[in-house]
Amino acid sequence: QVQLVESGGGLVQPGGSLRLSCAASATFFSLDAMGWYRQAPGKQRELFAIIGSGGTTNYADSVKGRFTISRDNAKNTVYLQANSLKPEDTAVYYCNAVRINRCGTYTYWGQGTQVTVSS
Repeated sequence: QVQLVESGGGLVQPGGSLRLSCAASATFFSLDAMGWYRQAPGKQRELFAIIGSGGTTNYADSVKGRFTISRDNAKNTVYLQANSLKPEDTAVYYCNAVRINRCGTYTYWGQGTQVTVSS
């Protein structure tokens, strides 16, 4: 079982920044992709940033230009730099990893970390 642990959430004022971390128990070599999801109260979980095994990144329009996903291979950790935060960014943020082999597709989730953007 691959374990993911998020950290770095908290309370921040509008316009501020946070840096979230997701540490994986598996090496990046064994993971095909990692991503960040978020779920606001009463809404569906939203995928907003992904990074592939080759380093390619993609972002949802809602965060493009403000959020950056990156990784540190030595630490088996993926990061989210979230800038220019807005109240609508308030949500529980989840790290996700996907591993694909001939037996199927396996998805792993972190426990989530709360991000609150408020004055």
